[in-house]
Amino acid sequence: MNESRPTADFWFDPVCPWAWMASRWILEASAVRDFDVRWHVMSLAYLNADKDDLPDRYRELLSQAWGPVRVCIAAEQKHGGEVLLPLYTALGNRFHLEDRPKDQATIVEALEEAGLEATLAEAAATDAFDEALKASHHAGMDQVGYEVGTPVISVGGVAFFGPVVSPAPKGEAAGVLWDGVLAVAGTDGFFELKRSRTRSPIFE
Repeated sequence: MNESRPTADFWFDPVCPWAWMASRWILEASAVRDFDVRWHVMSLAYLNADKDDLPDRYRELLSQAWGPVRVCIAAEQKHGGEVLLPLYTALGNRFHLEDRPKDQATIVEALEEAGLEATLAEAAATDAFDEALKASHHAGMDQVGYEVGTPVISVGGVAFFGPVVSPAPKGEAAGVLWDGVLAVAGTDGFFELKRSRTRSPIFE
């Protein structure tokens, strides 16, 4: 990471398809704009732990979400934050592009692809790293509040949820969206811009 360039901090939960879309977009944007990306984990399961009015389908997703995010935080704790992008990419390709189950076997494959030891998958079934997970989660979510989910991006002292976009823009189109997001999020007093989703994530 180039210390002379601005850094965008990006919080993700590896099971969220919308965070995955945004992560692929911000990688494209960082290639055509002057900034680096630093990766962090948040947890949708932790965020929604006390909510009773969730749809059954979303509740099922959350039941599968603890394992992958615990493995990510365990990997970060052991090897540093630079391992998060390759691990997230390996997990995301399997979860979102290949529609693989969010189970131990898939996690082990992703760890091995990212050059990490398969034994880190054991973290999925333990709360040993939950305090570190919660600290990472709050570092992002406390900046934007708890009415949103993932992704959360923080750059230049401004933090925001989103963007929620499908498909992920590429090349200069990704840069143009980055410019617009920064302009909107950096406007004093600006809070929300939203419309109903008319398509599911388009993975390309």
